[in-house]
Parts: sequence; C-alpha cells; structure tokens
Amino acid sequence: MTIDIGGRLRHIRMAHNLSQRELAKRSGVTNSTISLIESNATNPSVGALKRILDGIPIGMAEFFAFEPDRPKKAFYQADELVEIGKGGISFRQVGDDMFGRSLQILKECYQPGADTGKVPLVHEGEEGGIVLSGRLEVSVGDERKILGPGDAYYFESHRPHRFRCVGPKPCEVISACTPPTF
Repeated sequence: MTIDIGGRLRHIRMAHNLSQRELAKRSGVTNSTISLIESNATNPSVGALKRILDGIPIGMAEFFAFEPDRPKKAFYQADELVEIGKGGISFRQVGDDMFGRSLQILKECYQPGADTGKVPLVHEGEEGGIVLSGRLEVSVGDERKILGPGDAYYFESHRPHRFRCVGPKPCEVISACTPPTF
C-alpha cells in the first residue's frame, strides 16, 4: 500500500489555514521543499517530516492515522472550480482537495505563447485531454504535435512532456490525470 504523503501534508496544511511559505517559516525548511513534498516529487526523511509537522503542529502518529472524509459533492458550478495555475496558464480544478482522490480533472487555459516551462514535466500516472479552442503544441518524449479544436492527447506521464499555446488566440483544454499531480 502506498501512502500519499504529499497529498496528506497538503490537506492537513490547508486545514490549518497555513500557506506553504508560512509552514516553511515555522518548520525551518524551504517552501520549495514543502512544494516538492506536496507534489510527491520528493519523499522527506523522517527527520524533515517531523520538523514540518512540528510547524503545524501535529504528531507523526496523528499524521499517518488521519483519514479525511471522502468528498460527497458530485456537481460543481463554474465559479466553484479552484484556480491552481499561475502566470499565463490557468488550471481550474474540479474539487478543492485532491487528497484521497485518484483522478484530477482540469479546465486549462493557455494564453498565447504560454507554456509549462523549458524543463519537461515527468511524474507517475497517465494523463489525457481534449483541445476545445486555440492551438496547443504537445511534446511527449521525442514526439511533437500541434493540436487544434477536437484533437486530443493521452500518454503515460513518466514520459517527459511539455505544453505550449501556439497562435494568436488562447487555448482551452479539458484534461484529466491519474493520480492527481498538482
């Protein structure tokens, strides 16, 4: 059985109304370390996790014993989607907390020229999406394709990948990934 330490930490931090920056200050670790842990890009040592949890404060036993209530909400209005993007990319997430969930659904909007960065993304799982409007360049490994309205992508996320809006208009995409990565 795999424990989602990152999702668990994010859920508990948010339940205590703490930003990543505030928790970093309280615990004496960098906020980039907390971000990497919460995105499951790195696993903390036992000592680092204890320092972070002391900043909340919550004990290790309570942290690992905690099981949130499963979300019961089935429907979301457009204004209830949670913005988790920044800069020229909007990622509007269905549901406010991904802890305990195995699927993440996003409504994405890339402004002209916006991209996910020069360093390709790599993580566990699978992801797919359908372009609603605009043109999106999708790079997966050595493959690159420009997709337009109605075109779609689906791949294993351990393959290095990158997204970029091409053309003069914003690009909108509906995507899903499993497990949640943001």
